Amino acid sequence: MAGASLLTLIDDIATVLDDVAVMTKVAAKKTAGVLGDDLALNAQQVAGVHAERELPVVWAVAMGSLRNKLILVPAALLISVVAPWLITPLLMLGGAYLCFEGFEKLAHPLLHSAAEDEAHHQALTAALSDPATDMLAFERDKIKGAIRTDFILSAEIIAITLGTVAAAPFLSQLTVLSGIALIMTVGVYGLVAGIVKLDDGGLYLSGKDSIALQWLGALMLNAAPYLMKTLAIVGTAAMFMVGGGILTHGLSFLHHAIEQTTAIAGNLPLVGRTLALLTPTVLDALTGIVAGALALLLVTAGQRGWRLVRG
Repeated sequence: MAGASLLTLIDDIATVLDDVAVMTKVAAKKTAGVLGDDLALNAQQVAGVHAERELPVVWAVAMGSLRNKLILVPAALLISVVAPWLITPLLMLGGAYLCFEGFEKLAHPLLHSAAEDEAHHQALTAALSDPATDMLAFERDKIKGAIRTDFILSAEIIAITLGTVAAAPFLSQLTVLSGIALIMTVGVYGLVAGIVKLDDGGLYLSGKDSIALQWLGALMLNAAPYLMKTLAIVGTAAMFMVGGGILTHGLSFLHHAIEQTTAIAGNLPLVGRTLALLTPTVLDALTGIVAGALALLLVTAGQRGWRLVRG
């Protein structure tokens, strides 16, 4: 009898672990959009920091990110117990914010002139070359700003993950949320550290005697700026797809419309199977773009109205 009970317990544990693994995988896929943007943003946060201080700054931001998640995970679990009805609205809000952030990037050239961007770049360059500039204060400001940005992105990740595990038992929720929080922090800042030191690695290899290592070093140096641009583009596209997907799943009429459109596309001869795979993603992304445009219009109008009220 005792042996049977032990086997039953082991089976239950295995089932729970299997469920946790599946939910973690689903949550990781859904948070991919935030991850791509998180990588690009955090790699850009160390711009202007001296090369020898890049890794300490990344480490400080990573520790701040862990502290953010130590606040956000318990808050998410509390919401799931006390006010589970808040999960869907929070998820929708996170999706809308993803779309807003993505569209703001697309609209940046329209909202800010090239002269403004150049003036900001020149001011930063002048400050960094000035011996009177307090570099420790500059670093602290960079770290604080990066941690504030991380808090928003981490909140989106936790909200999306919470929506994935909302119906699961409390222990599974705790395990998945904690796992995603840890995986995302280690993954993002590990990759950020690699990205920001890519050019240094390339420079180091370029000075070697080996022709092959010199070639590899030159390749890394040339690839670094393109990698940053690619991350920014992929991250923005993923934000629309993930954010739009969250919104379409939360709005039943849009979800049903996409399902019907996908079914129609899937019945077309020759290209039906391909279209059935692409249609939901494309429609989610289009929804994300429209939602982002509307959100940006509302935010811009609100900011202008607030300035008028303040005189």
